[in-house]
Amino acid sequence: MKKKLLTLLLGTSLVMGLAACGGGGDKDTTKKDTGGGGTETSNASDAQKIFDQKCSSCHGGDMKGGMGPNLTKVGSKYSKDEILDILKNGKSGGMPAGLVTGDDANTIATWLAAKK
Repeated sequence: MKKKLLTLLLGTSLVMGLAACGGGGDKDTTKKDTGGGGTETSNASDAQKIFDQKCSSCHGGDMKGGMGPNLTKVGSKYSKDEILDILKNGKSGGMPAGLVTGDDANTIATWLAAKK
């Protein structure tokens, strides 16, 4: 009985842990008309959606931190390029590399750099 309970507990923990890491392959890449004659592929709501899916499990839904640091004013500490580098390559102390990649990483880096 104890062995079955332990197996159930470990299995549930594994599933919950993997779910918290994000995933979300559904990305709307539709270009949006900005009214200025140009288009943009991302905006704050896209960045918020990506953050909620891939980052909030460590940095908190309110960005005030948890396992990861507070990001509410991260743009006053790091530039967009520095944030993009951290997203791509990780950072010692717990930020793993490659959780957010490609256009999503650029969208998040731009959004976070504006948090001052």
